[in-house]
Amino acid sequence: MRLTGPQRVEVHAKGVRMRRYSGDDTLAAPGILRNPVPVRALFDRRAAHRATLRNLLQREGYEDLASVLRAGARKGKAEGKIEGRAEGLSEGKAEGLFEGKAEGLIEAIFDTLAVRDIEIDAETRARIRNCRDANRLKAWLRKAVMAESLSDIF
Repeated sequence: MRLTGPQRVEVHAKGVRMRRYSGDDTLAAPGILRNPVPVRALFDRRAAHRATLRNLLQREGYEDLASVLRAGARKGKAEGKIEGRAEGLSEGKAEGLFEGKAEGLIEAIFDTLAVRDIEIDAETRARIRNCRDANRLKAWLRKAVMAESLSDIF
């Protein structure tokens, strides 16, 4: 191949007559490039970059740059779902453990007060049931063990 004149190319091949191409033509390289290369890409840097990028993308299995972006978005979405699911399960498990622990402390307070024959009014029962502070529930349980009345606890 030899560049001649303003956007003209001569292509020489063994056993084949020399051929001339102009800026509007394309050159094919079967087995090397999937797409023909515009002759203007040999003279215009921007056209060369576009042709090179397209061939490189197609060599990797992408039709164009937009398909690379779509593939990246799909991959990111899939990874996000996996991470989100794992994070959600972890948070749900932690929340469930906390709820179970709080419920256990609440029942322990009620059982302790029942064993000690201390009557619990509806307001106090609701106060204990609605508490989600594990430290406060533990403190109430410790006090309930020694309490003579509700006023010793609250």
